[in-house]
Amino acid sequence: MNCRTLALPITALVAFIAAPAFAEAQVEPNAGSWNTWVISPADYRLPPPPQQDALEGELATVRFAIGMNQPMEDRQVKFWGAGAPAYRWIDLIATRYLQGQPVTPYPHRVFAYVAMAMHDATVAAWDSKYTYNRPRPTVPDPQIKAAWAVPNSPSYPSEHAVTAGAAATVLAYFFPGEAGSLQALAEEAGRAALYAGIAYPSDVDAGLVLGRKIGAAVVARAQADGSDAIWSGTVPQGPCMWVGKNPGNVAAAQWTPILLKSPDEFRVPPPPACDSPEVQAQLDAVRNFPRSITAFTTNERAFYWQSAEGLQLWPYRYANQWMAEDNWSADAPRVARAYALIALSMYDAFIASQDSKFAYWYIRPSQLDTSITPLFPVPNFPSYPSNHAVFSATRSEILAYLFPDHADFARSLADQAADSRIWAGIHFQMDKEAGMTLGKQVAQRFIDWGNGDGSK
Repeated sequence: MNCRTLALPITALVAFIAAPAFAEAQVEPNAGSWNTWVISPADYRLPPPPQQDALEGELATVRFAIGMNQPMEDRQVKFWGAGAPAYRWIDLIATRYLQGQPVTPYPHRVFAYVAMAMHDATVAAWDSKYTYNRPRPTVPDPQIKAAWAVPNSPSYPSEHAVTAGAAATVLAYFFPGEAGSLQALAEEAGRAALYAGIAYPSDVDAGLVLGRKIGAAVVARAQADGSDAIWSGTVPQGPCMWVGKNPGNVAAAQWTPILLKSPDEFRVPPPPACDSPEVQAQLDAVRNFPRSITAFTTNERAFYWQSAEGLQLWPYRYANQWMAEDNWSADAPRVARAYALIALSMYDAFIASQDSKFAYWYIRPSQLDTSITPLFPVPNFPSYPSNHAVFSATRSEILAYLFPDHADFARSLADQAADSRIWAGIHFQMDKEAGMTLGKQVAQRFIDWGNGDGSK
């Protein structure tokens, strides 16, 4: 957006020069030096914002934008101001998934790279913010009545625009047919900060440029992760071996992890023979578990954990709830970090789980005993370890780390999710136990990273 340049009134100039240097309750003043996943923030530092002689023109644009007071702009301000900048983009993916819209065969991969881009873009934005310390529009003009709570952080670049540019660029990689609408949505998110009175036009423009550059760097990382590999192997045969064709996720055992040294770094130990007394006892437990209509509670929980929310979305649901309760919405870096740890740990957990599954190709309970009728169709891949146990343990440990007051509850969810696969008749107890161990190991790798990322 172009703004006319006017002579700066002396009152505004004095206010600008005398503006406090954000001395109290700053929003994450060190976030520009936090560790990142793909980029080096200093390499993406923006040029300085417009000089003081352009300030009055930009302020006039902010005043005009606030004064528009049109229903469409009001809706956009309310929508994008409902949480931290990253919130709406995570919710966009979740909504697509719940509504049955395309999310690729691996929705966790979409979450991972969008969250990665938003995290790195936010860190880079904070590097530029505190390099230049440009006050928010409400500082030189206290008459501006912002529609959002004014963050106690520098204005340039706009965190909403940076986040939006990064997220939309990565989403356009996954959904190229929607690239135009996604970029339009990013521009809307940036303009909302202008309409809300917390950002200048140049903050928004610079933020979109920066976010798109970082989004492109993350797309390059995604294009090289091996997820386009095609499996050319054969299903092994023999005692205790899974029986089936075209096993799902088999090529994922060769994807490139984010933090794990290799897919097999935490490979679970070999399972016991399927005719051993141990496995036969576990098979009896699966066979005899009640699944009739009278077993409503366990059946309902099993179906929940097989649902879209139970498979993918529950960690974000609880993270959003707890971040809202703890008033994180003004802390864009902290929120972006939380989403990244949840999503990226899941990405590595997925790879590690497939590595173990396809190292052993272990038989499913209902294949070992065809009298077992599972509650729902059995996933088309081997049994050991349980994917759900791995994924749920990983994400519950990350939630426990991020929200220690809710740690016991988060871990109870993981235990229930893993148990639900036995209740449903599709896994052995040993699948759960090995999966929980593996998931916790993956989570600890990300927790160790988080403990050293500079955010403490």
